[in-house]
Amino acid sequence: MLGALEIRDMLIIDRLDLTFQPGLNVLTGETGAGKSILLDSLGFVLGWRGRSDLVRAGAERGEVTAVFDLPDGHPARDVLTEAGFADSDEVILRRINTADGRKTAYVNDRRASGEVLRRLSGTLVELHGQQADRGLLDPRAHRDMLDTFGRLHPMREAVRTAWRARGQAHKALTEAEAALETVRAEEDYLRHAVAELDALDPQPGEDDDLDSRRRMMQGAERIREDILRAAALVGAEGAEGSAGDALRWLEGVAAPAEGALDGAIAALGRALVELDEAGQGIDRALEVMRFDPLELEQAEERLFAIRAMARKHGVPADDLGTFADGLRAQIAALDAGDADLRTLRAKLAEADSTFDAEAQVLSAARREAAQALDAAVMAELAPLKMERAVFTTAIGAAEPGPSGIDDVTFTVATNPGAPAGPLNKIASGGELSRFLLALKVCLTGPQSGLTIIFDEIDRGVGGATADAVGRRLAQLAGAGQILAVTHSPQVAVRGAHHWRVEKRVEGEVTLSTVRAMHGMERIDEIARMLSGDRVTEEARAAARALMQG
Repeated sequence: MLGALEIRDMLIIDRLDLTFQPGLNVLTGETGAGKSILLDSLGFVLGWRGRSDLVRAGAERGEVTAVFDLPDGHPARDVLTEAGFADSDEVILRRINTADGRKTAYVNDRRASGEVLRRLSGTLVELHGQQADRGLLDPRAHRDMLDTFGRLHPMREAVRTAWRARGQAHKALTEAEAALETVRAEEDYLRHAVAELDALDPQPGEDDDLDSRRRMMQGAERIREDILRAAALVGAEGAEGSAGDALRWLEGVAAPAEGALDGAIAALGRALVELDEAGQGIDRALEVMRFDPLELEQAEERLFAIRAMARKHGVPADDLGTFADGLRAQIAALDAGDADLRTLRAKLAEADSTFDAEAQVLSAARREAAQALDAAVMAELAPLKMERAVFTTAIGAAEPGPSGIDDVTFTVATNPGAPAGPLNKIASGGELSRFLLALKVCLTGPQSGLTIIFDEIDRGVGGATADAVGRRLAQLAGAGQILAVTHSPQVAVRGAHHWRVEKRVEGEVTLSTVRAMHGMERIDEIARMLSGDRVTEEARAAARALMQG
């Protein structure tokens, strides 16, 4: 809850230090004294969007600091942790506004964004007023309020889970249908391409092998003729034959030569051996290079076919087999598509059924909770002098969604026989104030650690009705903290703590200040609220009687 509020140089406040207490804190004062400035300043430090011209005239900057106590389990602790701040038993918010409009915020002396302030403020302060109470008056929030009142969040979470499952099933079916439709549009191409690839049956590395064989056969074709000519010159019809003849002629005359030809005969013998080895080498080379011209033609045709197929599909030749496997997988998916779609449709139908069942359970629980809320609000309206009014929680059909199938609107009929209508369109100003108070008492009650602000929620009522409003505010503040800005003495006397907002003029400067009211000062303030500027003894007596009542 709010422990302290410090304001420096904001509008007509130069310096103000307030310490608030648990229970009902009332702020009173004449119109224009500066009560709304307090709320503007508090809203500024909480990051609320409001007026921008807050810096006091002549000041370089304005500054507001608010200190909140955080009990164990307070939701603000989670916000602090998520935003990267240390957990703490209190949170100190400080925000500065310079004269040129620049704003800087701090949380526990660390820089923070306005978004962090607003997230914290949602857990720290709740504002109610005829112009500011968008929550209770906004039909879009009524369903959440009813669920909170009926403690239906476990059912609602079950509906949300079922809705997500339904969405996932629908998405899976939609994507499968789209994918299958795409494949079907290419079915002829897929089957033709796979047939071509199956007929070609390219193997990994085959392109390189074919290219190597082709180049070898082409090279052999070019050099074979020269090798054959060399073989003829070296062989029996050539050098080997001539050397053999020469050797025989020399051996025939070797004896008469008496050793003169021995060296030549030995050299020719060696030459014949070398020529024989050369001939065998040439024969082996010719054997290696021996090929069928048809084989070269076939190798070239297959090589060209593989490369043409690779160009056609835009993949490397070695990847044609993998590419074909991918096409086969698409055809398999196409062939199995109808069965898959039937499975996915069955899952969607099951998800629809689960969502419908959970939504119906939640809807029935909401109708039961609505009856209990209506009875509770009606019980609160009687003490607030609206026993003839009728409050009804109207539940209608809504588009299915994560919150179910129900549309919830709070409606009222202010007089018997009058038509019911939305709360914010039927009730007058004073009636609206009491409806909002009754709703607040019934819907949530005081939340631990939450400061609730009522800004002139008693406007337009007086007498016994104002007394009933004051009593209900005091009841609501029993276990929490309420700040009530009021012009009603019947409300002010119910405050456990009372502050008076007043305006003073120093020289030509108008300033606003706040003083705690105790004892005789408080009696005089209540008397002023009863009688006006002139406080009489009769007014003081009436104030004492009102405070004792």
